[in-house]
Amino acid sequence: MMKFIITLLISFFCYLSVFANELPDLGDSSQLIISAKEEQAIARAILKEVAVSPEIVQDIEVIDYLRNLGDRLVAYSPNKRQQFNFFVVNESSINAFAMIGGVIGVHTGLILASNSESEVASVLGHEIAHVTQRHLPRMIAQQKNDSIKTVLGIALALLVARANPQLSAGTMTAASAMGAQKQLDYTREHEKEADRVGFQILTDAGFDGRSMVSFFNTLQRGSRFSEGAAPSFLRTHPITTDRISDISNRVKESRYRQIPDNPDFIFIKSKLRASNGTPQSAVDEFEGSIKDKRYMNEASERYGLAIAYMRKSDFVRARQEVEWLKTNTKKNALIETLGCKLEVSTNQPVQALNHYLKALNIYPNYRALIYGLAEHYLMTNEPEKSIRLINEKLNTYPEDSYFYELLSKAYAKEGKELLQYQAQSEAYYRKFNLSRAIEQMEFAAKSKDGNFYQKSIVESRLKQLKFEHSLEDIKDKK
Repeated sequence: MMKFIITLLISFFCYLSVFANELPDLGDSSQLIISAKEEQAIARAILKEVAVSPEIVQDIEVIDYLRNLGDRLVAYSPNKRQQFNFFVVNESSINAFAMIGGVIGVHTGLILASNSESEVASVLGHEIAHVTQRHLPRMIAQQKNDSIKTVLGIALALLVARANPQLSAGTMTAASAMGAQKQLDYTREHEKEADRVGFQILTDAGFDGRSMVSFFNTLQRGSRFSEGAAPSFLRTHPITTDRISDISNRVKESRYRQIPDNPDFIFIKSKLRASNGTPQSAVDEFEGSIKDKRYMNEASERYGLAIAYMRKSDFVRARQEVEWLKTNTKKNALIETLGCKLEVSTNQPVQALNHYLKALNIYPNYRALIYGLAEHYLMTNEPEKSIRLINEKLNTYPEDSYFYELLSKAYAKEGKELLQYQAQSEAYYRKFNLSRAIEQMEFAAKSKDGNFYQKSIVESRLKQLKFEHSLEDIKDKK
């Protein structure tokens, strides 16, 4: 986690340093400090690190769950033009943070500590509000009378505070003790504003408004989660009696409604739990909870146990749990995907294919299933089927870098160099790595195969990539 934070800080500092050269002498608008285009440039720099960091959860089911939840909330945010990107950090502490450019990170510890999907949604709504209300740019803009060095220092402190409160104290001190205190006071004002806006987003999106208060209570019992210290979220988002009272009053004024949890929420929680620690410790945890009936939902416990068994390569017991789930629960894409993976793990290619095809017939755009079937076709030396599947699904997910990586592998199996390099270039482009994208597209342009039409597309795309790269170079040299 520390390495990821430091990398983000370096990226953020480099971009802010460029922009600082053109800071105005007068004016207090946050737009004058960091424009919308500059915010997106910062967001791309952050997402470039997110795409390759080992500290970021890369499981597509976890990623899509959070993105779908975030997008549902964003649809009810006050700024419909703001772009958002959500990612999950593999970190046990209870935390979430918003960064400039609409990039929002959530720790796995926060998901695990939440008692309902509405509680997770309440945190996301709060973070979305920080972005739409432009709190970070406004904090930076408030320092307009300070030196550029202090502005940058406090900007860095605000960023790191969102991810690591222990680091932020030292950064604040280095920037300016007076400025730090002023920013902390300002942050409390913004926390209340984020609560109000976030609560509205939460309830408008159809979630339980009471969950914001219940999660505040969970956070205040933070000693249960972090050995006597308050959770990270509590330290970076200080909760006061006024804040709790304000939201409680809003809950009383709103219409009561019982919101059932999305089944995916409890399955995702179990999946995260089953991925922690050693395979045996995960097995012991789920076996114990099922034996003693220490659970809110038996199906989610058995789902987690099946994953733990698969981690342990105990496929016989894993199959027993999957069969129990299929007999005793409603159909769910997560369960179907797990069943497909079990067939692959036990080297049952025919059964795996049939399972994937049946599951995709029910859930045609579920990415974990699409990934799995495309990988299965590559494993069984049927690259043409993988290519056909991915090209069909690219209409739904045009920015999916892994689709392009799979295409590249499939074309390599067919010995089609131009298409292989072209696809790999597009994969790098969607990981915000423009230099590598150009390199791969140049390989494609130099390939000996490919028809006139394909070569023309590659040459045109290469010019476009180089043009984008030249614009970045101009910005960097300013």
